[in-house]
Amino acid sequence: MAFVAGCEIPEGYYFDVERDVWVRFEPDGLVTLGMTDLAQTRAGRLVNVLFRSPGRVVRPGGAIATIESAKWVGPLPAPFTLEIVETNEAAFRKDILIANKDPYGQGWFVRVRPVGPESELAHLVTGEEAVQKYAERILSLRVSCLRCIEEVQE
Repeated sequence: MAFVAGCEIPEGYYFDVERDVWVRFEPDGLVTLGMTDLAQTRAGRLVNVLFRSPGRVVRPGGAIATIESAKWVGPLPAPFTLEIVETNEAAFRKDILIANKDPYGQGWFVRVRPVGPESELAHLVTGEEAVQKYAERILSLRVSCLRCIEEVQE
């Protein structure tokens, strides 16, 4: 696991750095997508997520979900042409801050099937290349990542 200015960059994940989307290729051939630690920090506390329906095909840059936070409304963009197979809507209904708390784990957004040409995956980076590109991006944006934490009730 690498950290840059408090931003987590997990090994073994792929990243669309420009769109701040993480990509995890699953053994069953599906792909899990979510917002990066940098993205959840920049968005702030989420207040609503509107998911696109399973079965929907989304082109690169198109919205796989619309995210609303206290300071921003915008899409979670598709990193490649995909068909949405499953959403994590139930987890977000239970805890809207799940992506703020655990962006690379329980806070995933969708599981998809890639349907475009393999060349659409060429821009995804992983490992040291991902760390380097995120370090540059984080420094240029002057951001330090923070996560929401569970509130303890007394």
